[in-house]
Amino acid sequence: MRIDILTVFPDMLEGFFNCSMMARAQKAGLADIHLHDIRDYTTDKHHKTDDYPFGGCAGLVMKIEPIDRLITDLKSQREYDEVIYTSPDGEQFNQKTANSLSLLNNIIILCGHYKGIDYRIREHLITREISIGDYVLTGGELAAAVMTDSIVRLIPGVLSDEQSALSDCFQDNLLAPPVYTRPADYKGWRVPDVLLSGNQALIDDWEFQQSMERTKRLRPDLLK
Repeated sequence: MRIDILTVFPDMLEGFFNCSMMARAQKAGLADIHLHDIRDYTTDKHHKTDDYPFGGCAGLVMKIEPIDRLITDLKSQREYDEVIYTSPDGEQFNQKTANSLSLLNNIIILCGHYKGIDYRIREHLITREISIGDYVLTGGELAAAVMTDSIVRLIPGVLSDEQSALSDCFQDNLLAPPVYTRPADYKGWRVPDVLLSGNQALIDDWEFQQSMERTKRLRPDLLK
């Protein structure tokens, strides 16, 4: 899977994608993540990618020309399944979205900044707008990192135990059950006996019941 991330601050993301699971996924050839500096596609002698908005409102807006040039350049090299814009007013990102995006071949993620991007980009170049929450960030880089991490870990072979992803929170609209490890008894705080029983049927039932109870108590909205 190839993910092209368009940003005016690639340095914010380089460290993240060169560490841990993201680095291993790329080294194994399972994910191909590329950072593109939008400033490289502007003709402005000062490499500006923003300008004042028409209408006189406060703030700055990302210009259409360099973003259009960059997306056009990428599209001339391959086909893309989605061109995503990280926007606070986009659809809410969730596990279902991550699952569907992980099945695609090539996606572009455009990181917003300032007061946003020239709306014509959203009208003519963007195929999907996604938000990671009802709050505003300085820029879309963190949102792009969050989405990419969530997507890439679902690609077969990225996790050492592929079954692990199937038991994550939200996969079945349920929160994950409690998990424990050694020692089985610490300061008198014991691991539930059922997890030590070796009876997988009982363990599976306990985990399901725990997931249901935790979801009802902490996130009842998921059960709707």
